[in-house]
Amino acid sequence: MSFLQNLFGGGMPCPSDRRAEVNKMFDDLVRIGQKEGFLSEHSGGGFNTQCRNIQARQIGQRLYDIGGVELMDYIMRKIKRPLGKELSAHLEYCWAEIGTWLS
Repeated sequence: MSFLQNLFGGGMPCPSDRRAEVNKMFDDLVRIGQKEGFLSEHSGGGFNTQCRNIQARQIGQRLYDIGGVELMDYIMRKIKRPLGKELSAHLEYCWAEIGTWLS
């Protein structure tokens, strides 16, 4: 996929047989962001020792495995619509050090 296709609404940068899985992960991330958040002030429960949402990190890792940073970036841009700029920034930090994301 070219940069312009992605920028102007081109398809998802992943294999077509993984799109349903990726769409479900996107929906799960929206739910997590709305109900639990991606970061916490304290570890424990659903948050690791770095206070990052464990499930959101697992989703980020799976996205990286499917389509690398390109797919993660696509989801990050898409997540801003339902969750807004602040929560998407929290997700960006939550995913730090997954593959080459923010490393």
